[in-house]
Formats: sequence, C-alpha cells, structure tokens
Amino acid sequence: MTHDLEPRIPVLPTLMTAGNILCGFVAILEIFDGRHLSMNQHYHYAIVFILLACLFDALDGRVARMGGTESPFGRELDSLADIVSFGVAPALLVHDIVLKEIDTPKGLGWLISCVYLVCGAMRLARFNCLAAADVKCSMKGFRGCPIPAAAGVISSLTLLIIWLDSNEKEIGNWKYVLAGLMALLSYLMVSNLEYPSFKAVNWRTKRSFHWVLVTIFVIAFTVMNWHWMPAVLFVSYLLYGLARPWVSRKWRQEIEIEAETVELDPEAETLALNGDSELRDRPDRDSAVQI
Repeated sequence: MTHDLEPRIPVLPTLMTAGNILCGFVAILEIFDGRHLSMNQHYHYAIVFILLACLFDALDGRVARMGGTESPFGRELDSLADIVSFGVAPALLVHDIVLKEIDTPKGLGWLISCVYLVCGAMRLARFNCLAAADVKCSMKGFRGCPIPAAAGVISSLTLLIIWLDSNEKEIGNWKYVLAGLMALLSYLMVSNLEYPSFKAVNWRTKRSFHWVLVTIFVIAFTVMNWHWMPAVLFVSYLLYGLARPWVSRKWRQEIEIEAETVELDPEAETLALNGDSELRDRPDRDSAVQI
C-alpha cells in the first residue's frame, strides 16, 4: 500500500531542479569563502551561481510542461530549491557586502535580510497552497514578484556594485539603496501585483523578423557587458510589474508574448462538445480524463 503512494519522479525536470539546488549551495560556499578571505572573486562566483540557478529554475518548469510531467512532487522540490538559491544565498550575499555596514542601529541590516528571506518563503508557500487547491489566480502571470526575479535583481545589482568598486569608480552611498530595494522586494513578493511568467513562450512561438533580431542583439549585448546588463534586464522586469496596471492590453500582449487563442469553427466546436458529452457518459470517464 505504501508503494502505491510513492510519487513517480520525472527525470529531466528533476535534474534541472537539482542543478538549481547545487548552484545555490555552491553560491553559499563561495560567500563564506569571500567572507573569510576578503576576496571579491568569491563574491563574483557566488553571483554567477545564483544567476545560473535562475536559468535552471526557468528550465525545469518549461521542460516539465513540454513533457506533460508537471507534478506535486516537482512543485514541492522546486520550492525547496528556490528558498536555498534565491532566498538564503542572496540574503547572505547582500548582508556581507552592504547590510553589515548599516548595522548601526544594531540589527538593522540583519533584520532586512531576515525579512527578505521570510517573505520569500511565504511567497513560495502561498504559491504551493494555491496550486494544491487548484486556484488559478492567473494563467499568464505570477501573483507577487517571483523569488527568482527578486534574487536576480539583488545579485545583478551587487555584481554592478562590485564591478564599479573594482574599477575605482566612486559610487558613494548609492550602494545603500540596495538595502531599501531589498525591503521593497520583500513586500513585492507577498503583494498581489501580477508579473508576467512568459509561460506561453515555447518552440511554437512565432514573432516578426525585427522582434527576433532585437532579441538576438540583446542577448549578444548582455554577454558582452555581463557586468551591468543583467542588472538592466532584471530591474526592467521589476519596474514593468509595477507599471503593468497602466500598460494597455495591446502592449501587454506584445511584451508578455501571450499565446494566441485558437478559435474553432462552429462545426468543430459542436463535434468537440459532443465528444465531451460521450466521454461523460462513459463508465470509465474518470480514468479517461485523468492527466
């Protein structure tokens, strides 16, 4: 009886999620090495692994949807990976580089890091509860800023700060803005603002020649200017979520690459409805419609 309750584990999506967890753990190790050795190189590595975890996180869900292998097991494992890679690792990173310097009222930097981590965990828990209850707040977006995006904002801006500091460019007290931004991200993760998920992007997605050309250019430009372009991209996503309620429906469809709806002709729709009726009348209908 116990064996019947064992979840069947999809291999490829689980490997992607495992890559996410490993990247988060290695990032934490690099942060501790940077703390003890006082070397920015280790912080660079930590940021790279956090951003790499973002890539694995984007791939695991996409691979699961493409293969039709989405499952409660995958959802729970993904949340556990996210709290390590996008909760603990970024909170440690920003505390070591920025927040520990503003612990003057005692504990302020520590408190900001803790609030970010707790809000990230609450966001993941809310998502899992809604998914388990089959409550779909939006098929095309996330409720609240997704924690990988929040970690991407923090990590990419930290990378920019380290790059400016290594080039002896004076940034003054601007780096302390990161503390306020981290508090803002904590709120946005548990807010009801909707952010696009880009789940509609797949192998069948089609766009104009100019759109594809611009995308290629942005990717190439980001690789060439990897010290600061990730910050531009992640902050743009963050700001878009804040401005989204005032963006027209037409622009939303273009920016968020919404899936095109396929309209059936009346005859095909009638056949589909008749097919559904026949299916409902079958004695074994439960097993027939189960996915």
